[in-house]
Amino acid sequence: MESVRPSPAPKVSIIIPAYNTAPLIAVCLDSVLSQTYRDFEVIVVNDGSPDTTELENALQPYREQIVYIKQENKRTAAARNTAIRNSHGEFLAFLDSDDSWLPGHLTSQMQLFHEDPTLDLVYSNGVVVGDLRHTWSFMDRCPSEGDPSFDALVIERCQIPVSTVVARRTAIVRAGLFDESLPRCDDYDMWLRMAFHGAKIGYTRKVEARFSVGRPNSLGASRSRMLEAYWRILEKISRTLPLNDSQHHVIRKQAVEVRARHLLEEGKTQLRERKFEKAKELLSEANRHLCEPKLGLTLLGLKVAPNATGKLIAFWFQYLGARSMIKARIGSRPNKSRDVS
Repeated sequence: MESVRPSPAPKVSIIIPAYNTAPLIAVCLDSVLSQTYRDFEVIVVNDGSPDTTELENALQPYREQIVYIKQENKRTAAARNTAIRNSHGEFLAFLDSDDSWLPGHLTSQMQLFHEDPTLDLVYSNGVVVGDLRHTWSFMDRCPSEGDPSFDALVIERCQIPVSTVVARRTAIVRAGLFDESLPRCDDYDMWLRMAFHGAKIGYTRKVEARFSVGRPNSLGASRSRMLEAYWRILEKISRTLPLNDSQHHVIRKQAVEVRARHLLEEGKTQLRERKFEKAKELLSEANRHLCEPKLGLTLLGLKVAPNATGKLIAFWFQYLGARSMIKARIGSRPNKSRDVS
């Protein structure tokens, strides 16, 4: 394989946080080093991974082709910020260490910047790979429609998979880098802040990446946690950004709905655990906003015959669990980033 020898100031810095992905990092790096676009540097940040020995063994064949940084565990946002602070590119390309790119990804993304120099961030479509039964196009289930504005990101009309993003460093810095206080979904928070601060975002529907799902420590391993993170980020944005009245309205409306969906998922968890009173409490609160007929019937059943209803519904949730979990891992919110720490 050709050795990557970027110029003293490469055009693109590729940011790869690594945590518990030693068996997958070689596929990730091979996809980077196979790019038709060559003016880049690769920065891998080991975020205090428990598999450091295995990870460093896997990285050994690539050590002359990458910048390797090891730090104590601080979560994904901090790993990304560490890489950014040690990077030299005008553009930053993000890739999770268990994902990979098709060979023309960077060429395609940089062409978008060439065609429209006003763009600050671009992203693309990708194929989601769980197993042979669960392979699908990201934008088939998580579409991007129209202009990816601040409002569009809030209401999920446009959804950005982090492992396809290429952004101008200046736009990332202007938004304040990634929020290291967030345990998950820090990328979604970043895209919202970038859009609010005026970043122009573009995308292509071309499939340019492969996203893996199903790791035990993945961010989407709990749909409830995903929704809770989404809701808390909306609350944070509402508190910390100088939104106008229209933006406040959009944020508040979406936050209420997402919180209701979070309560619904928590209620399902309580049903699976046969905690019927707590389930009824959570589902009742969720349904005050969702007003779903099926949920209303569930609540009636829990009131009249809690044990029978709970067992029936718990069995149904278990039957649907695998399908729902796959969607939660990558497509239930505006990006597919996972909690790699």
